[in-house]
Amino acid sequence: MGEFHQFRACTLQGEEILLERFAGKAVLVVNTASKCGFTPQYAGLEWLQRKYKAEGLVILGFPCNQFGHQEPGDAVTIQKGCLLNYGVSFPMFEKTDVRGPRTHPLFAWLTTKLPGVFGNAVKWNFTKFLIGRDGTPLRRFAPITRPVKIEGAIREALGV
Repeated sequence: MGEFHQFRACTLQGEEILLERFAGKAVLVVNTASKCGFTPQYAGLEWLQRKYKAEGLVILGFPCNQFGHQEPGDAVTIQKGCLLNYGVSFPMFEKTDVRGPRTHPLFAWLTTKLPGVFGNAVKWNFTKFLIGRDGTPLRRFAPITRPVKIEGAIREALGV
């Protein structure tokens, strides 16, 4: 198992998940928001999840309210919005800081391992991090990168 698998996070339902649960799977970590111009990407993320779940893809959504206060709701509101508006079936975690003094350790690690074009920090909602089956950070994708555009990288990570 890689370093990625040593992290833990709490779901919207309050269950603590050890990311070792996803060992052997390719993982796409995404910081999300329900009131963002990129929110329709939930549909593309769900499409990827459904298309490649059997091959071993898992998408992990981490709602974040740090960018324009675009995730103002509580856990119930976030969950209902994701399910009702986009049919999200992948795991969604509690609101998470992805930059600043209270950055979740997972995002501190991801941004160090996969720095962005303009530095390490996550710059906006829907930044995506692709993790290999062994826990190796593979690629980082900008918020403007639509999920369909990363299908090739996901297929490569899955070996399909």
